[in-house]
Amino acid sequence: MDITVQIPTALRRLTSGTGQVKCSASNLSELFSTLDQQFPDLKQHLRDEAGEVRRFLNIYVNEEDIRFLGGAAYAFQDGDEVLLVPSIAGGC
Repeated sequence: MDITVQIPTALRRLTSGTGQVKCSASNLSELFSTLDQQFPDLKQHLRDEAGEVRRFLNIYVNEEDIRFLGGAAYAFQDGDEVLLVPSIAGGC
């Protein structure tokens, strides 16, 4: 089973410019472990100190918010496209 992970521009500095990763993770925990191994600098932007998904990281599977699909318990399906979207704030 293969899934595709889209890495947004804001995080590509942590992946040496890689914008897309294919892997065979079956759930979010496996996906994060795979990304941790490939891109160690990315880890702190995905999980907090307790190992939970960062509060301001949005995860979409096939354009659907993963929270509405069962959250971390969601089992990826062959061909799923995962998009990681960090909240970015700024301004005055």
